[in-house]
Amino acid sequence: MFEKRLALSVPYEFPLGDHGTLAREMQQLGYKDAWSYEVDGGDCFAPLAVVAQACDMRVGTAIANVYTRGPATLAQSAASIAELAPGRFILGIGSGSKPIVQGWNNIPFTKPATRVKEMVLFLRQALAGERVVFDGTTFKVDGFRLSRPPRQEVPIHVAALREGMLKVAGQVADGVCLNWLSAEDVKQSVAVVRKAAEEAGRDPASIEITARLMVNIDEPGPETENVIRRLIAAYLNVPTYREFHEWLGRTPQLQGMWSAWAEGDRKAALAAIPSQTMDDLIVKGHAQERREHVQRYLDAGIDTAFFSFSSSERDPKKRAEAVMQALRDHAPRQ
Repeated sequence: MFEKRLALSVPYEFPLGDHGTLAREMQQLGYKDAWSYEVDGGDCFAPLAVVAQACDMRVGTAIANVYTRGPATLAQSAASIAELAPGRFILGIGSGSKPIVQGWNNIPFTKPATRVKEMVLFLRQALAGERVVFDGTTFKVDGFRLSRPPRQEVPIHVAALREGMLKVAGQVADGVCLNWLSAEDVKQSVAVVRKAAEEAGRDPASIEITARLMVNIDEPGPETENVIRRLIAAYLNVPTYREFHEWLGRTPQLQGMWSAWAEGDRKAALAAIPSQTMDDLIVKGHAQERREHVQRYLDAGIDTAFFSFSSSERDPKKRAEAVMQALRDHAPRQ
């Protein structure tokens, strides 16, 4: 069994250089980890370097993309953070999505589950300091060896949505990173991971379950609902996430949004998102309501939850203040 942990999802609404001070305060408030993300802003490794030097939190990538960095480069980046945070770095990897990989980086988005599985196998050898000759389906490596391998083992987590990637996590990873799902959905996803681990001859209980929770920190009201609707539409119309929610069984609730979006009617698409879907997928409301919602995720099987905040506040200073208050509101030590 893993202890229940609440974590940061960095970077937040502050200059990157200020995240060391932030991390020290948050650790004093009981936060255990800082997990980074990487979409269209900074990279996923730099924030962890700042945090790792400022405190002794556990740090992890959620996620480093397995297409946009070559195998050797990914191993080198991981080894650098592992040196800064010996024994407390987790390398979370995943496939990302077609818009990021193919649309933004001009790399074919093919065989994502195979690519992730092969990257785990390669990274285990490379981070152990072995000379690696790897002949995979999605990439090949001829004789790479890290000259500065980590002194302590680096756990590898896999970001997973649907069944195929969840099975990969269970078969070869030390943990799974979930995203964009309800507390009730957690049980469905975790069951696939545990079963795959058992079928692979592994201990299902040895796999840590982490999740990035989407948390809206605005006062409840119509404008807040609009922010939440836009956030849901932005993600769940991406094919990877649409297919995930179809697998979860959410087609009846979301078909209206998907149909209107496909017809180019964005206003109708937003209006078609049911209130129940917003309640299920987004942690929102006043602080106590949000804390109770987070607890439902932990009770459903999440071991480590990290907070990604959204807000309609446009003033940078006020937004940063709101984020700081939210972090304090959700801190383990109130």
